[in-house]
Amino acid sequence: MIEMELLGVQVELPSNSPLLLLRETEGQGRVLPVVIDTPEAHAIHRGIEGIRLARPLTHDLLVAMLEELQANIVGVAVTELRERTFFAEIELQVAGESRTISARPSDAIAIAVRTDTPIFASEDVLAEAGQIIEEHGSDEDSESDPDELLDEFKQFLDDVNPGDFGA
Repeated sequence: MIEMELLGVQVELPSNSPLLLLRETEGQGRVLPVVIDTPEAHAIHRGIEGIRLARPLTHDLLVAMLEELQANIVGVAVTELRERTFFAEIELQVAGESRTISARPSDAIAIAVRTDTPIFASEDVLAEAGQIIEEHGSDEDSESDPDELLDEFKQFLDDVNPGDFGA
């Protein structure tokens, strides 16, 4: 498994489909774009921003339940890409035992941002769907600037076709 960092959620135009963007923390710096649904995009954004509503929404409720049950989230991982659908797993420690729960990547990431849990992706998924975003110019700071990387990724999206991600 390769550790990833969450760059954020970006809306793909012209389809207005939200994309979850993950990037390798080391190595080639591949970016993994995952199309997600709008409610989960909002949930991830709220988690990133630390926005809490008066009553818990689904991901907040799940985190509260896990805490109440003294279950620790060890990590979340994007594990598979099958027929253009991504699969993820949430690894838990419950009463000293490891448990793995299958999840959609968007739900796993929404929980991970609320619990400061590490995010991973399998090498197979990155090899199939990861994209290398070339840096323009010689500014070394651009590599660590998420806004600039997102701008470059938008340019990449303008030129990409759905078939480029495999079938």
